[in-house]
Amino acid sequence: MSAVTVSSARGRSRRRPVQIVGGAARAIGIVLVVCAFIAPLLWMLLASLKTNLEIVDPSKTFDFTPTLDNFGTVFGAQAFGSFILNSVVVGTGATLIALVLGIPAAYGIARFRVKRATTFLLMARIIPGVSLLVPWYFLFSQIQLVGTYTVLILTHIFVTMPLVVAIMSSFFEGIPEELEEAAQIDGSSRIGAFLRVVLPLSVPGIATATILAFIFSWNNFLFALVLSNQDTRTLPVAIVNFTSYASVDWGGLMAAAVVITLPVMVIALIAQKYVVSGLTAGATKG
Repeated sequence: MSAVTVSSARGRSRRRPVQIVGGAARAIGIVLVVCAFIAPLLWMLLASLKTNLEIVDPSKTFDFTPTLDNFGTVFGAQAFGSFILNSVVVGTGATLIALVLGIPAAYGIARFRVKRATTFLLMARIIPGVSLLVPWYFLFSQIQLVGTYTVLILTHIFVTMPLVVAIMSSFFEGIPEELEEAAQIDGSSRIGAFLRVVLPLSVPGIATATILAFIFSWNNFLFALVLSNQDTRTLPVAIVNFTSYASVDWGGLMAAAVVITLPVMVIALIAQKYVVSGLTAGATKG
């Protein structure tokens, strides 16, 4: 056996324990991170199946008889079905309008290199929403829109539009302009090239923007708290019904939290591959 072979074998034998330890540490780290994210969701799900006394009893953490009474309260006494419908209407409306306005804006920003426009739109995510509520409430109350779907959809666009523009502008930058130029040489106008070439290639990015915009609108609490009424109240606001000055209905609160969280989790799991591909597709050009 040559000296080179012996030294190579020794090097591999020395690296093997290091690789094993590194792999074990990485696996342990992944397990800890997953547990840290799953533990609150698991506790919420278990609490929604307990009575209020069992929730505050440490000995009943896992040893309890499941009950669906809390979900009965959510969909019966609290009429959460109407709140779910309100959230769907507002989230869908705000997302569709953001897509219709945001996709052309993102295309213009990407193709004409208007980077400052993206920065300006993203600044809307920095402005505290609470600072806008007083002027919004005064303005919309003057035109009698407070408590309507219209005002909720318009204000939620403040959340969804910057997200759509940010995602789609980076995605459009990753699509070669040569494809549009080839379509224009074949007789298409710029708008035709955009509709026939760019948009079909942008489906992963559009799916990503749609899903994330809807989730952000679905979870929005502050705007609906001030600008909605009993008929247009969305799910994040309706959950306050389970709290009062003297007590908190923890079982109903956890059941309501499950109702709010479950649709978002299902959407995220089903559309995971589209979100990942959409977010990474715009990371490279050409």
